[in-house]
Amino acid sequence: MALTKRDSYGSHVGSEKKVDQHLRLSEDNASADNVLETLGYKPELARNRSTFQVAFMSFVLASIPYGLATTLIYPLLGGGPVDIIWGWVAVSAIIVCVASSLGEITSVYPTAGGVYYQAFMLASPNWRRIASWVCGWAYLVGNITITLAVNFGTTLFFVACINVFAVDEANPVFEGAPYQVFLMFLGITLLCNAVSALCNKWLPWLDTAAIFWTFAGVIAIMVCVLAIAANGRHDAKWVFTHFENNSGWPDGWSFMVGLLHAGYATSSTGMIISMCEEVQHPATQVPKAMVATILINTIAGLIFLVPLCFVLPDIPMLTALLSGQPVPTIIKSAVGNSAGAFGLLIPLMVLAIICGIGCTTASSRCAWAFARDGAVPGAKIWMKVNHSLDVPLNAMMLCMVVEILLGLIYFGSSAAFNAFSGVGVISLTASYACPIAINLMNGRKAVVGAKFSLGRFGYAANIIALCWSALALPLFCMPSAIPVQATTVNYAPAVFVAATAISGVWYWVWGHKNYAGPPVQGE
Repeated sequence: MALTKRDSYGSHVGSEKKVDQHLRLSEDNASADNVLETLGYKPELARNRSTFQVAFMSFVLASIPYGLATTLIYPLLGGGPVDIIWGWVAVSAIIVCVASSLGEITSVYPTAGGVYYQAFMLASPNWRRIASWVCGWAYLVGNITITLAVNFGTTLFFVACINVFAVDEANPVFEGAPYQVFLMFLGITLLCNAVSALCNKWLPWLDTAAIFWTFAGVIAIMVCVLAIAANGRHDAKWVFTHFENNSGWPDGWSFMVGLLHAGYATSSTGMIISMCEEVQHPATQVPKAMVATILINTIAGLIFLVPLCFVLPDIPMLTALLSGQPVPTIIKSAVGNSAGAFGLLIPLMVLAIICGIGCTTASSRCAWAFARDGAVPGAKIWMKVNHSLDVPLNAMMLCMVVEILLGLIYFGSSAAFNAFSGVGVISLTASYACPIAINLMNGRKAVVGAKFSLGRFGYAANIIALCWSALALPLFCMPSAIPVQATTVNYAPAVFVAATAISGVWYWVWGHKNYAGPPVQGE
């Protein structure tokens, strides 16, 4: 009888705890929704992400080591091991300043509008509309093109992974003709959108699983390539000090151009801001997630990159690969057989799809938020939320269609991926710089008392972030190697200028008379 009473009592206490947790969660969500309403928006999306889950999603958006694997060709051309390792460390240190600067501002203005809302609120009344318009379009273009770059990079990476079974590059198992590549890209894009739209409530758990999957895969690659090293290993001095310029640029500039590798992998830093309206404590959770993720990514990146440098085969051979994807070749060379190499590549292939799903989710929220303020043509269509799925489905479909149309560029240029990744980095970097610059010019008055405050470090972090932006914008417009050929020309400036022209024309036709910017209390 006593046992029954204890069981009954324990069950009762457990039920009370569950009720208390549910009540606290409801109160937290209500509090966050109240803050959102004071910023001028009606809460429409479910807040179903915890601190860890939003941090894991931020990790998935960068998808280290996948993001580093698909663009390893850039530092191999730029400077070899020195560019691969020290370029990654240097850019990661700089991006901590970018993430901290954005996180501080986000703790004051935690909305899905992200940087363009922040630019509007921080700018003077005379300039706020044009500031938010320019920043918003850069942010939207960056979100769409970086998602496109991820899915297209995944396609090219899959082709290279399949071809590890080929005897030599002249006789591939999978030809990878333009139409085949495009169809595979189309399938991956549709898959990512389907999972993002239909499985929204399970995405936090997918992001959580991804971080464990990532480290398991990275450790497996590290152990196997170093233990087997079928073609031998380089010594530590070579790995950490060898500089080899294969780009044709002068040595110093060659090293800098090779930083696109690290810049691409860290470009998603601010994309997580678009998830603010699906987080329980956005003013603190999102900033912490942004900064913590950079630190985790830096460690994961080094665990992945350093072992690969120890077993690097001939670098000129890697830079001459038609696939532009050296990692499958490096791993095959290290383990000595195709089946083993493919097995080690599977974790990266799975992570690539998860990254595509995360970027699809974030970009759809960005497009939805921008449309909600009337800045996108046909805004009334794209601002609608599908409440049965709890996602902005129309905005997601808009992004998907634009990505697919841009993917057609591949039929005209095999260097299309360079354009997608380059313009994604350029656009996102420009959008991040806008609110940081305005905040700094205003003496950082808006972030006094912020829930995520940088204190005395704030000025230094802001200046470093802006210096990086000033360098990255022209840097990533450069071709990765000279003399320039049709396959190596960087089309990123053309895509960026085209997107800027479209936004400028739309502002002249409609925006300057009708765009009022985000809602402001009392106006």
